Amino acid sequence: MGRWMKVLKIEDLHVYYGGIHALKGISMEVPENKIVTLVGANGAGKSTTLRAVSGLVPAAGGRITWRGEEITGSKTVDIVKKGITLVPEGRRIFANLTVLENLHMGAYARTDKEEIKKDINKIYEMFPRLREREWQAAGTLSGGEQQMLAIGRALMSRPKLLMMDEPSLGLAPLLVKEVFRIIKEIHSQGMTILLIEQNARAALQVADYGYVLETGRIVLQGPGQELAANAEVQKAYLGRS
Repeated sequence: MGRWMKVLKIEDLHVYYGGIHALKGISMEVPENKIVTLVGANGAGKSTTLRAVSGLVPAAGGRITWRGEEITGSKTVDIVKKGITLVPEGRRIFANLTVLENLHMGAYARTDKEEIKKDINKIYEMFPRLREREWQAAGTLSGGEQQMLAIGRALMSRPKLLMMDEPSLGLAPLLVKEVFRIIKEIHSQGMTILLIEQNARAALQVADYGYVLETGRIVLQGPGQELAANAEVQKAYLGRS
């Protein structure tokens, strides 16, 4: 990781959820224009990590810095304005609003109307299905279309770091492939991505670097391909003995 410019740095982060010590002093870095993935079983602390970076759960200890500036304890809206956006698990789109209204919600912190229009067109180029369903209520979309909308809405804030929590969860295998194709495409345009994914094999294949979390601690880290080839990782997460 030494030669890459780090934009996000987490140092000795502790988070409690109710009475549970969910993160027990994790340290990790996300370099600019790279894809970093967090791999681990359910309850390992992956989502908590993203929620802590977003300011959705408070840190009990440690620090989070973004481009050298400490953001631990900052409000979520201020973190979004700095360029960090989360695509939450379960998509969380506004079901009663149309596709277009959902995209506008992603740009709520922006005032550049002409640029917003251009960005909506870019999203429609990336996801033609959304253009076809522009005036449809988002709740009537299929699971795959809702995931595309959730990603599109996040991109509308023009993030510098896109954090994605389980983007392929609950999708059919063909759509999982499509989601990973989209992740690669967004990354190829210069986006830095922090990815959590139940599908560890697919995540490690696209990731430049990965971290393995077990019950709130990082137990392994390394380049994505290296972790994918690691016997312990294969046995625990890739279904190979």
